Amino acid sequence: MPEWIPVAEAADCPPGTSIERLAGDRMVAIANVDGTLHAIDGLCPHQGGPLGTGSLCGAVLTCPWHGWPFDVTTGRHQVSATVRQPVFGVRLRDGVIEVNLRGTAPEAST
Repeated sequence: MPEWIPVAEAADCPPGTSIERLAGDRMVAIANVDGTLHAIDGLCPHQGGPLGTGSLCGAVLTCPWHGWPFDVTTGRHQVSATVRQPVFGVRLRDGVIEVNLRGTAPEAST
């Protein structure tokens, strides 16, 4: 699998929104926080809800199924410090959003 996987066009995820995309065999949630892209594991650890289709308020993405909130910059659950979503590298290249599933530290760019 290539290191950087194209997942969406930049226009698919304008500031203040999130989207759900498949990167290889993994669902990821892409969030655009004030023009900076972030990528986290797209399946909520509670019951597998689609995080990318949830609501984004600032840097907090809330699962649409049961309201579990995650900081997209760190992957941390906003209530339980022991719950974390994997965070992936993300970049914008030639108008295409790319995700790196091998890295756990975000490489966000605008």
